[in-house]
This record gives sequence, C-alpha cells and structure tokens, in this order.
Amino acid sequence: MEAQEGWGEGAGRIPGRSARLVAVPMRVARVLSERVGRAMPDDVVLTAAPRSDRGSGAAGRLRREGRLPAVVYGLGGDPAAVTVATHDLDLILAHGVNTLITLRLDGDDQLTLARQVQRHPVRGDLVHVDFIRVRTDVAITAEVALHLVGEAEGSKSGGVVDQQLFSLHIEAMPQNIPGGIELDISALEIGDHLRVSDLDLPAGVTTDVDPETLVVTVAAPRVAAVEEGEGEEGEGEAPEGGAPAEASADAASDGDGDSSAEE
Repeated sequence: MEAQEGWGEGAGRIPGRSARLVAVPMRVARVLSERVGRAMPDDVVLTAAPRSDRGSGAAGRLRREGRLPAVVYGLGGDPAAVTVATHDLDLILAHGVNTLITLRLDGDDQLTLARQVQRHPVRGDLVHVDFIRVRTDVAITAEVALHLVGEAEGSKSGGVVDQQLFSLHIEAMPQNIPGGIELDISALEIGDHLRVSDLDLPAGVTTDVDPETLVVTVAAPRVAAVEEGEGEEGEGEAPEGGAPAEASADAASDGDGDSSAEE
C-alpha cells in the first residue's frame, strides 16, 4: 500500500499537558514569505507527456525510466493520463505541496496543483500523483502546514510544548495560498496557549476551522504535576502511629467502664 502525503494533523502529543490555559494577547503568527529552502520562481513549468499504456506493469516500467504516472483533471475538462519526470516533480514538491505548477502538455499550458501525492511506504519514492486544473480567479481549498519557531520561555523552566494542530484548512485563490504558517512561540510561558483565532492570515485567505481550536500549549512539567497530586492526596492523613494510639486510648476507656460495672 502506497503512502499518501497527508495534510492532516500529526499523530501523537507530548505528555504533560497543563489544565490551566492563559490567553496570550499578542498576535504571534506570521505567514511564511518563502517556500522551504530556496524560493521557487513565480512560474514553475513541468513538461508532461501523454500516457497510453495502462496497468501496473506499464507503470513500473515508467518508474524505472525515471517517469511518474499521473492524471490531470478538473475545470470540466476530460481527464488525461500523462507522465512527468519524477526528479523534476520531487524538486518542486520539496518547496511545498501547494506550489502552482504550469503543466505543459503537447504545447498547451495548464495551471495545476499536485494532489493525491502517493509515495512508496518504505523508500519514500514517488509512485503516482494527480494534477488538478485551477484558475487564478477561482478560490480553492487547501491544507497549509503550521510550523512552530522559537523556544518557549516556559520550556526553559521545564515546560513541555504540546502542538495540537499541525495544519490548517484554508480557502484562497491558488496564487494566494501560503507555503506555510509560522507561529512564534518564544513568548509563551507555562500554561499559555495559542488558538486558531491568534493566527494572522494573509489577505484573501480564510479558514472554516473553529477559532477556539487549540494550536499549541505549553504544559507544566509532568514530574511537577505528579508530585503536586501526591501532595494533595497526603493532606489530612494522620501521622504515623497516631491512629493506633487513639484506638488504644478508646479501648482503655471502654475497659475501665466495664470494670466499674462489674465491681
């Protein structure tokens, strides 16, 4: 089974989440101005060739030749089976899955986005990709990665940074989709948090995610939380040997009463 490049939230959280949440008044999110690594040129062109052979055998031969099986569809046009250079597409995707790609097929340029990117689960090699046709005047939806930057003040005193949202579902014109969103967490103390409402989205970009959704918290150290819980459990307990002493005194009193009655 191929692994698909996901846009969903990352799995697993760092233990030790604090129950106390303190709002941070400052807006500490800014949009990435560049893609990861080198900035991509404005016009990214990828040459495609028609594909007639179908089936796993033909697809395997293409991959061994450095070509990737793909499909182009969208905007009411007929789907087209194509191939592209695997290495070239890999370089493009390294700068972001939302990079606009001008797909050049038989002399016809089509503006597209790569979707349903499938990779080999072990080697990570590209296996298949879909290209959807887009227009610069029609908004589309996409998932944008959220990146934490800086070292939280709370982590310097033992706090644990707990990122709970790893990507954001947005709607925007294709050319306005950011490569990612950075969140500066350097001012966060233990117990502080950021919500979706704290994100400063660029003009023309909207999200339907609940603004109260937590993005990241700085939790209290787990060891400290455990020790505090143990201290609360210990309150009200009698000192060692106290309860037996009281019981002995009561027993002695009962015994004296019985003896007087007998006399």
